[in-house]
Amino acid sequence: MKKRIVSVLLAGAMALSLAACGETAPAATTEAPAAEAPAAEAPAAEEKKEEPAPAVEEKKEEAPAEEAAADAGEALTLNMWCIATESDSNRHSYEAAIADMAANHPEITLNWEAFENQSYKTKIKAAVAADEMPDIFFTWSCAFLGDFVDAGKVYCLDDAYKAYASELPEVMMGNSTYGGKHYGVPLTMNIVGLFANMELLKQVGYDEIPGSYDEFIKCCDALKAANIIPFGCAGKETWCVTEYLESVIEKSVGADALNDIFLGRATWNNADVGAAVDEFQKLVNNGYFDPSGAGLTNDEVKANFMAGKYAFYMNGTWNCADFAANADFKDKVKVSEFPVINADKAKLGQLIGGPSDTLAVAASSPNAEKAADYTFELGKLICHYGYLDGCGLPAWTPYGDTSGINPLTQAVSEICAKADSYVLFGDTAMSADDATTYLSYVDQVYGCAVNGTQFIEGLASDIR
Repeated sequence: MKKRIVSVLLAGAMALSLAACGETAPAATTEAPAAEAPAAEAPAAEEKKEEPAPAVEEKKEEAPAEEAAADAGEALTLNMWCIATESDSNRHSYEAAIADMAANHPEITLNWEAFENQSYKTKIKAAVAADEMPDIFFTWSCAFLGDFVDAGKVYCLDDAYKAYASELPEVMMGNSTYGGKHYGVPLTMNIVGLFANMELLKQVGYDEIPGSYDEFIKCCDALKAANIIPFGCAGKETWCVTEYLESVIEKSVGADALNDIFLGRATWNNADVGAAVDEFQKLVNNGYFDPSGAGLTNDEVKANFMAGKYAFYMNGTWNCADFAANADFKDKVKVSEFPVINADKAKLGQLIGGPSDTLAVAASSPNAEKAADYTFELGKLICHYGYLDGCGLPAWTPYGDTSGINPLTQAVSEICAKADSYVLFGDTAMSADDATTYLSYVDQVYGCAVNGTQFIEGLASDIR
């Protein structure tokens, strides 16, 4: 099982790395880096006394080893920002990884802070602009990190990466590679999943998540007739709305068309995209969404879903961890991909997501070189614990006992095993300014303030 998952991820990530960020990643490194030669033992005190003075050349040779030994034990403090808040699915993986790092590196103190997803985007952008960044920071890959790299604010990780290349395949680095250089440490990869409360679906005659769009709509109508709300969506956090909207668009126009638009290779003024937006608004206007969702946070909507208020919840597969950990809910939930709307242009296996969650090092860090090594080791541990917890599929090669991976995460791996292509989340794939404009229009779509035609024409005018 472990080998299969790894091969699936490498294939999927290769497709994403080539398409999403527009760079061809070099071939994956297959050989482990050569082990460093052990430091020469210091000569005995008696031998030193017998050596003639001045032993200038010998002292020069010994100095680097002595300095390295001193550096290894030197107290160091690093600061890190991330989004692993108390309510975040990844919180435990961060806590466990940081605890391991404290044990492995007692000379290093890590001060870390976690911020809510949406507010963090504003905070890190402001910190980059003001050159007030922490040593290590969480970021999303592709254009989000790329803006910071273009501004010269991110430390190049090429030298540090060499020691980890055998465990972190080059293909997984594609979304954080710019101009052929590496600037991020990927953690886990996720897709948008269609989660379903099967207890509610069974009440209206469904033992499985509907596989066709027509049957899916019939299921939603049956749920509504039974006074069960089909969808929960946090309108207060616009990225949650995109999880629905982007899936509808992708399964209407196809992955390539949507990816080209996100990356600026094609115009937003696409009639098929406009029709897909109208289709999404039909779901809203048909009363499939919780009307109070516009004022709710993702945490609130997620809690409502687990409490049985909604039948479906479209969100990232990092949620598998929390769902699997809930004893009252874990046996009720299943996951699938969103069904195809237009089979002439889209197909199953075209997914929203891919390797995105990343750690990076600030170029302004006074300890950037050491922070880089620390970040790779920390990233490997976060990935390990996150995978075991079910927070996503691993960007790093899995190790240790993975037999306890929860069934929901295993189901996600099976979905990815059949993947045809990935389209990275729109607000990550686009530049910061474009993403802000895009999210503003998504808000208006959810509130039915603009229709499909106004959406595509407005974005075509305001972005390109």
